[in-house]
Amino acid sequence: MSDFRTKIDEQQGAGVRFEVHQCLRKSHALAKPLVVPAAGGTANAPAIHVHVPHPASARQVRIVLDGGAALLEPGALQYARGRFDVEIQKNAGAGGFFQRAMTSAGTGESAYATRYSGRGEIWTEVTTKHFILAAMDGPQDSLILDDGAFYACDANIAVSTHVHRSVQGILSGNGLMQPKLTGAGAFVVEAPVPVDEIEVVELDGQDDLLVDGDLMLMYSAGLQVELRPLVRGLRNALRSGEGLVYRFTGRGTVWLTPTMRLG
Repeated sequence: MSDFRTKIDEQQGAGVRFEVHQCLRKSHALAKPLVVPAAGGTANAPAIHVHVPHPASARQVRIVLDGGAALLEPGALQYARGRFDVEIQKNAGAGGFFQRAMTSAGTGESAYATRYSGRGEIWTEVTTKHFILAAMDGPQDSLILDDGAFYACDANIAVSTHVHRSVQGILSGNGLMQPKLTGAGAFVVEAPVPVDEIEVVELDGQDDLLVDGDLMLMYSAGLQVELRPLVRGLRNALRSGEGLVYRFTGRGTVWLTPTMRLG
């Protein structure tokens, strides 16, 4: 294993292990440089502008197969070593050609996943985004993910397309369709913020939760969800300054990314 990578998390599945590795490197900042006097110290000598190196980090996922199988978001592969069977799997609910086109246009998620089985290791593309590793115990843990959040999972987990029946959903920035995970096994979610900046909101069936769709990472599939304007009436909606929001009711969990707009 290369020295420039450090394993920071892992999650074991059935015959498959997901690991997150962090890469550290020095990158020259584009911020205001230090001004260093030129040799000789004469008043007219030009100063030397030095950009001080600063540490920068990026992450990638390593999938270790030991007789199991994993599903990976198309286009995420960097390289793989071992003996694999590789095939393309259509996500459940993706439908025919026209519906697949709607899925791609509406959510940014592909209607397909790449399935790897066998023995060996798979490295994914390096990214400055973050990864969350977790596990599901069964259908009762089914999750619906934000657009683009699905990254990889144990092949025992079924990846399907959840369709919002609300008419307003067509106009939502998060799209009409979203990926849904059902089953038991480990999975990987790509997030815009580190795991310690994710807020977990538990709903007990008493309170409603209103969320700007951009801040929603994933939620329990058992929750009742409505995509709608914050207030009724077009004029009032314009005055509110808010677009469409998610309204969650029922019992379940919602994972939010409050700091995502800080960069």
